[in-house]
Amino acid sequence: MPTTQALADRISLISASSTMKVAADADRLRREGNDVVDFGAGEPDFPTPENIKRAAIEAIEKNFTKYTNTGGTEELKQTICDSHKSDYGTSYNSKECIVTVGGKHAIFNLTQALVDPGDEVIIPVPYWVTYKDVVNYAGGKCVFVDTNEQEGFSLTAAMVERAITPKTKMIILNSPSNPSGAIFDRGEMERIIAAAKARGIWVMTDECYHRFLYDGEPHSLAAIPGVKDTVLVAGSLSKTYAMTGWRIGFVLGPAPVVGGIAKLQSHATSNPTSFAQKGAIEALRGPQESVGIMLAEYKKRRDYVIGRLRAMPGVTAQMPKGAFYAYPNVSAAYTNGITNSLQFSEKLLAEEFVAVVPGEAFGTNEHIRISYATSMKELERGLDRLQRFIAARL
Repeated sequence: MPTTQALADRISLISASSTMKVAADADRLRREGNDVVDFGAGEPDFPTPENIKRAAIEAIEKNFTKYTNTGGTEELKQTICDSHKSDYGTSYNSKECIVTVGGKHAIFNLTQALVDPGDEVIIPVPYWVTYKDVVNYAGGKCVFVDTNEQEGFSLTAAMVERAITPKTKMIILNSPSNPSGAIFDRGEMERIIAAAKARGIWVMTDECYHRFLYDGEPHSLAAIPGVKDTVLVAGSLSKTYAMTGWRIGFVLGPAPVVGGIAKLQSHATSNPTSFAQKGAIEALRGPQESVGIMLAEYKKRRDYVIGRLRAMPGVTAQMPKGAFYAYPNVSAAYTNGITNSLQFSEKLLAEEFVAVVPGEAFGTNEHIRISYATSMKELERGLDRLQRFIAARL
């Protein structure tokens, strides 16, 4: 019988998603009858807005259930371009847009299309778990840049420029950041892009949480004048419109890059789900009130969570400026056999039935990620348990 020894070498370059593992472990304990509080999932607890659901249902009823073009329907691609222009003042056309099966797929496709073996990709730490693995899968080399926790996980152009070498192919920027909720200074980002443009380096901006800013107006790095040949947008509808299961993302970038992705996608997924694309059109064209409602609720939860965390002895927590995650430093509780974030998270789940994601998944060992995309009742229950767990170890 075949064994794991028969797997292709490239599979050993990637690890299973830590966030998906946390979700699976929490689900297993829940099915066994345990009262689990799940802070692991990066998923809005709000339902998809009704107008979006109705658009997809209507599409099914009208038998819009066949293949579409590999890169998505012309209508959706143009809608994405129009929406991005309306929001940020960019000027993409449908040949510079491709629809993907979720934002993660957009990032995977971009990386596979552009990174060759030996190419270096600069990734600020902490980073979203998938960045490292998709670069490794492409044969690239991750070059990690540690950010400053005491200054809110800030990133500067000087930090990035020190990491640039002749082998640098891409820089990945994610603001608001998953997992820290940090928002990078716009001036610093402009200087990073200028340095990249001067050296012929791509900059991927992951805009998954772009509408979830607690202060200030959303913006896109792609709106900086003269950067269309440098900046690549990886976008998603999953968080903004509570459409995680619909799997609709997109890439905006130069037509040759989009064309390369289309070739890859034609052999991988064929096309994004037809009727989900109709829902995506409605999401972008329809009422936007739901986004503000979610953001206001996330802000209320953020303030509560950070207040609770900062009141716990030994715990420090930076104030997230966007997204819906807290990223507290809990290393003071690494006692009684706990030496890292993975052991902390495993014991917290086993003893208190609270699921969090260990910081090592994001490149740091002192933190855990707490998603506050859940109800206030669950936040209260889970933070009570976390406080008890930490107090027992101090």
